[in-house]
Amino acid sequence: MSKQCIRDQIQQPSPVFILVAGLFCLLFLTTGFATDGKNSENSTPVQQGDYQGALDTVYPDWFKTSFLEIEEDIIEAREAGKRVMLVFHQPGCPYCNFFVERNLAQKDIESLVRSEFDAIEINMWGDREVTSVSGEEFTEKTFARQLKVQFTPTVLMFSKEGELALRINGYYPPDKFRAALDYVINDKNTQQSFTDYLASSGSGATANSNQVIARPVYISTDDFNTSDPITLVTEKTDKPYILLFEQKDCSNCELLHNTVLSASESRELLEKFDVVRVDMWGTDDITRRNGETVTGKELARQLQVSYAPTMILYAADHTEVIRSESWLKRFHTQSMLDYVQSDAWRHQPEFQRYLSERGDTIRESGQSVNILE
Repeated sequence: MSKQCIRDQIQQPSPVFILVAGLFCLLFLTTGFATDGKNSENSTPVQQGDYQGALDTVYPDWFKTSFLEIEEDIIEAREAGKRVMLVFHQPGCPYCNFFVERNLAQKDIESLVRSEFDAIEINMWGDREVTSVSGEEFTEKTFARQLKVQFTPTVLMFSKEGELALRINGYYPPDKFRAALDYVINDKNTQQSFTDYLASSGSGATANSNQVIARPVYISTDDFNTSDPITLVTEKTDKPYILLFEQKDCSNCELLHNTVLSASESRELLEKFDVVRVDMWGTDDITRRNGETVTGKELARQLQVSYAPTMILYAADHTEVIRSESWLKRFHTQSMLDYVQSDAWRHQPEFQRYLSERGDTIRESGQSVNILE
């Protein structure tokens, strides 16, 4: 046999060899990798947890069918005596469902929106082309990223002139949403902040109403109302911190404490923060990092806080990372805390993507995720 024939036989395995090797690989795969999802040979597979609380939403047929050329939409709305309302949403979002089925389903709210606005829905993960007012071209998802949409629904209401009149980051219940509509429709945005408007219209509590709820034991900070001035964090520390704005006679504040922050996982996460509670209508002195002394009411106005409760989460270097200024449940709130304390925000700037990734990780451990708890 020639050397070339020997080389050919070495380089080209025989059919018998291929069959035997294939059977060996199959046996290896079925015995070696069949333990995927098991901790050991004798353990049982980890069953993936359920994902609960997602709700599908059908948007009203009276929403405008738009080519998503925003400047053209504003011009068309103005010619009809209306304004533009952009509604950013995502599939399965329960708060988007509440916006449609609890807010827009109420006759007075529907009538106001239909008569005063051209409402346009935008999927924050969608691929339709969008042209901004400045003429820049995006997809829906890059447009949402450009506008830093972190919660859904995010609602942008424009004036007839095309200026942004009010931005709502998250779900407002019907009464608060009615106030937002009135604020924009009557051009109050040109006269005062939304926070001041709520106070003057009676939609917000005042400093003279009943006392705020007692300080929770799981937040180690000064009393909510104190005769001593509060000094906010003035230098870089090892811990991130939270400014928690509340008000008196606030049922949503009580819900936040009683059903969300009091949960064991929330308490563990809160221990990694310094927490300062601020009365958003208060008159006690607060010293800001720059040495300025302000009241709680003035601080709320400076930071554009108009909803109680609002949580503003800062990194230890004073970077504002994210804020919650709408109605949120336990999973979303805990995810915000984890997003900041873990420094995940530094490599994942989109909170909704982080939220999805965190949910998947929890489910892979066998626990269920309920976004409505």
